[in-house]
Amino acid sequence: MDWQRIDQLIDLALAEDLPAGDITTEALIPEAAMARAVFLAKQHGVLAGIEVAARVFFRLDSRVEFVTRLEDGKEFEPGQVLAEVSGRAVTLLKGERTALNFLQRLSGVASLTRSFVEATRGTKARILDTRKTTPGWRQLEKYAVRMGGGTNHRMSLSDMMLIKDNHLRQAGGISPALKKAREYLRQKKLSGIKIEVEATSLAEVREALENGADWIMLDNMTLEEIKAAVALVSGRLPLEASGRVSLENVRELALTGVDYISVGSLTHSFRSADISLEFL
Repeated sequence: MDWQRIDQLIDLALAEDLPAGDITTEALIPEAAMARAVFLAKQHGVLAGIEVAARVFFRLDSRVEFVTRLEDGKEFEPGQVLAEVSGRAVTLLKGERTALNFLQRLSGVASLTRSFVEATRGTKARILDTRKTTPGWRQLEKYAVRMGGGTNHRMSLSDMMLIKDNHLRQAGGISPALKKAREYLRQKKLSGIKIEVEATSLAEVREALENGADWIMLDNMTLEEIKAAVALVSGRLPLEASGRVSLENVRELALTGVDYISVGSLTHSFRSADISLEFL
């Protein structure tokens, strides 16, 4: 990960929380007082962001000691100690909420992702994330998806071409859009860039296939339409199911034979994990 950028994000979060210091802590706790605390899980989940939590305290005081008890990507149970932090009490109190904000949210993303991965176990489908991320948090949230066992789709608009419905309306359809896309890549000498096309019908799948798409997104298609698309493409390029995906229907989608299932809710509708910082 780009730790320089993440440290900048941490600094922004700390500045937001400490614009003029922590007046409660500064009033009540002696500067030299030392303390020890543990990150304690209150529920079952998947850990993500423990190093980010540690860096919160290090940004406040490099002398803090942080001992990780569980690695990112591992499952935790209620009552389990995830990490231990020790140092000046004022530092621990000032960093508590910011550290938990990162850890709880990222573990929430990882935990939800793991639920989707488990629901599709035994099929070839892989769970994809999207760009529906918290502004500024994309790198972290996509990292959490990986910790949950999911697969990252493109990180940004610069990584891959994804020709969606609004592009198609402006470009005049799938065939001209693909032609323009390939010409752009040639002119810019951009090698290795994949071109994905959104299709909403079997006819559009056929058109994308015949005109050189590298990847096809099946948008809001029925199960029967997806099965027909899988049969038509017959493994010649990756197929991605997208639209209204939930834990209730994801296994049915996976059993159609698609290669990928994109799930926007991984990063926009997750529930933060219940983790606390308990002073000892």
